[in-house]
Parts: sequence; C-alpha cells; structure tokens
Amino acid sequence: MQRALANWKRLIPFGKRSRLNSMDGFQKVLVFFLFVLAVFMLLPLVFIFNHALKPYQELFVYPPNFFVREPSFQNFTELFLVASSSTIPVTRYLFNSLIISGGAVVCVTIVSALCAYPISKHKFPGHQIVFGTILLTLMFAPETVQIPRYLVVSNLGIMNTYFGHILPIVAMPVGVFLLKQFIDQLPNELLEAARIDGAGEFFIFLRIVIPVVMPAVATVAILTFQGSWGNTETSTLFMQDDEMKNFPFFLSTLTNNLANSVARQGAAAAAALVMFVPNLLIFLFFQGKVIATMAHSGIK
Repeated sequence: MQRALANWKRLIPFGKRSRLNSMDGFQKVLVFFLFVLAVFMLLPLVFIFNHALKPYQELFVYPPNFFVREPSFQNFTELFLVASSSTIPVTRYLFNSLIISGGAVVCVTIVSALCAYPISKHKFPGHQIVFGTILLTLMFAPETVQIPRYLVVSNLGIMNTYFGHILPIVAMPVGVFLLKQFIDQLPNELLEAARIDGAGEFFIFLRIVIPVVMPAVATVAILTFQGSWGNTETSTLFMQDDEMKNFPFFLSTLTNNLANSVARQGAAAAAALVMFVPNLLIFLFFQGKVIATMAHSGIK
C-alpha cells in the first residue's frame, strides 16, 4: 500500500501534492481508493472507444480483448457505406436528431421551470395535489402510456412533424421536481423585496429565479438531451415518412432483418460510439453545473 501511494504521488502536480501532505493517513487511503474507483468507472468509456476501432477478427475473438490490438477505421467505413446505400441520406437523420434534441431541451427546461416556480412560491389552492400528481407519474412505466400518447399525437394532427417528436417528452416530472426543490431554497424575502421595488412576476422569474437555479436548469437540460438523443419511440410510433425519423432509429435498423448475427456488427460498434460521443460532450460541458446541483441538493 505504501509503495502504491508513493507511485501515485508522483502523478500529482506539486501544488496539489502539498495539499495531499497535509492529510492524515486515513484521508490519504480514502483518496487513493477514490482514485482507483474513478479509474474503474472510466473503463466503460475506454471499452466503447476500443470496441469501435476493433477489426472483425477482434470483434468475435474468444476470450474477448478489452483493448484493441490492431486499431482500424474499417467499422466507420462500413457505417458510411451502409448509410450511403440507404434511400434517405444519413445527414437527414442527423439533422432531424439535432433539431429534435435542441427543441426538446428548450421546451422541457422552459415548461419545467414555469411549472416549478408557481408550485414552489405561489401557494395556490391545490398546489400540493398538483405536485403530488406530478410525482405520481414517476411510477408509470413508459409502455403504459404509449397508446394514450399515440391517440393524443394523432388527434392533434402532428404526425410526421418535428413537434410530434418533441411534444411526447415535454412533460418531464424529474425536471419539475428538481427545479421545484431548488426554487424552494430561495428566500421569500428576496422575492418580496423585488415586488416592493415594482418588479413583475415575469421579471422576477427571468432575472432572479432562473440565474439562481441555473445549475438545476443545466442538469435538466443534460437529462433531456440524453433522453431525446437516444429516443427511437417517437420515430417508430408517430413517424411514417422515413425523412422525418431520427438518427438513433436509423442506427437501430443496421442489424435488423439480416441473415446472420455477424453482418454489420462493425458498423454497429462504430454507430454506438457515434451515439455516445454527443452525450459525453454535453456532460463534460455542463459537468460543473451538475456538481453544483449535487452540492446544493441537500442544503436547506
């Protein structure tokens, strides 16, 4: 253990090394095990990048290799060849996914914030029943509401439209709950002082409430993007025209209806990396806000 800690110290910059020297023995051991745990949690990320670069002879080798031995881009070449042979260009699917994910992030964050603010700070009659009903929806599995969603989208006449992709995921109970808990921490005296100064509710909401709860807004945006980016339900149920379907639906068809389970597995490995990278980038961009959300979630 002492040798492992000594080797680990060499990897730490000098400024943080002095902070490490000020720790007692238990804290050093705890930090070391947290470092090992962090490395262990990074293994799935390393695997998905290595898996996308494996040639076919390494994809099906037994026992499987964790690290690629002969990296190759042939899986990406196969993916682009499959995409070029389809009747709808792959850029159309990517464009649809970007529009859908961006629209979903904007709509969900706005609707969740507008719902959470009056429930938290305007104690209208029945606000607890409304909030309890929102929490109750968390108990329903997505499969139980597929038929009602289809009837709503069909009766609204938004089949084969971008709004048909976005509307079914606008109601996000987790987003409302998270934002409501954050807004509860705002002192009522601050809002009353703004009203005395002549500020309207819309001004208070935009200039006081939203900036304070921005970490929670960023977390809701990440969760919404992850849910909409990998969602194939709306393309399967509500879209009959192929040009209105999204990129995850196209990738899900790569290995469907094939004569064997070997064909296009390289393209599927490359497609998994393509689907994963945007989620990783969005999380890295907003990870500071997510950490702030976790830090403030237990403060009253």
